[in-house]
Amino acid sequence: MGSNSEVPDPEVPAKARSRSYSAAYKARILEEYESLDKAGKGALLRREGLYSSLITTWRQQRDRGARQALARRAGRPPADTRDKELARLRRENERLAADLAKAQTVIEVQGKLSALLGQLATSSGPDSGSEPRP
Repeated sequence: MGSNSEVPDPEVPAKARSRSYSAAYKARILEEYESLDKAGKGALLRREGLYSSLITTWRQQRDRGARQALARRAGRPPADTRDKELARLRRENERLAADLAKAQTVIEVQGKLSALLGQLATSSGPDSGSEPRP
């Protein structure tokens, strides 16, 4: 008789895990399933561990998706209002940043001009020793 490692574990998991399938897998299996005869379809289901009810559900999903795609209006999809608002706020932010930069430049120029006028006023005052021309 063999060792205990060859005996399958009789313990059943507490919670069964459902399998999930990618869209590519579903499409591949549907395409293959629909191209086979009855015996081949059964063999495919056994090989992949699937039930025929899954094939039916996947067909319905495929057909519903095709109908939804055909029902969509042609052309560009309508823009999301959040995207419009975001774009508007970005433009306003850029405009305000440009205005702030201009204001800072004006303030800087005014400060320099004020300092220059202050220097000119002190250097051309009565104490400078220069006499006015006639």
